[in-house]
Amino acid sequence: MKGLIGKKIGMTSFFDDSGKQVQCTVLEMGPCYVTHVKTTETDGYNAVQLGYGERKESNTSAPLKGHFKKAGVEQKNQKGKVFFPHKLVEFRNFDAAAKLGDTVNVGILQGVKKVSVVGTSKGKGFQGVVKRHGFSGVGGQTHGQHNRLRAPGSIGSCSFPSRVFKGIRMAGRMGADRVKVTNLKLVKILEDKNLVLVGGAVPGAKGSYVIIEVK
Repeated sequence: MKGLIGKKIGMTSFFDDSGKQVQCTVLEMGPCYVTHVKTTETDGYNAVQLGYGERKESNTSAPLKGHFKKAGVEQKNQKGKVFFPHKLVEFRNFDAAAKLGDTVNVGILQGVKKVSVVGTSKGKGFQGVVKRHGFSGVGGQTHGQHNRLRAPGSIGSCSFPSRVFKGIRMAGRMGADRVKVTNLKLVKILEDKNLVLVGGAVPGAKGSYVIIEVK
């Protein structure tokens, strides 16, 4: 399974060859650095760990510094300051050839038609049942129901079973979950800019980390 780490830039529209307007999401994928290669002999399974982003040297722990320096992924920005990858993701059975310290970019997606995108959805905070689960509320304002318009209503029986079942839909924290959207069309690849245009919407806010997976 091939994959890349990147961030969400935003949404735009794109005209395909037939002249049809396609809504798509712009993702900046890579460059990613191979920080670890796992094999069946040493780890029991095959996997490649990729790193993406910039983490200041002062914000990097000593074990991670050693891990990155061993991989040879220590980088310098335009000001000459050292930085390390910020986001680490492991991909099992990485199809593309990858060696420790290699740079992986959107070129590995050439020829791919469908991808899966993983992101963290926008957090909505504590929400009621109407917004969280699509409830319609108790009903009208007759018979003194002046404050029941967005209430959940009854949540259980009386003497039996004398409890509330687990998993019942109630108010609570909404959003900020790991969401995976599958079978998104790969519309266009801009390899010189490390940009990928994916048809449809991708979970997460602008600037948030996303992961592309190709099976």
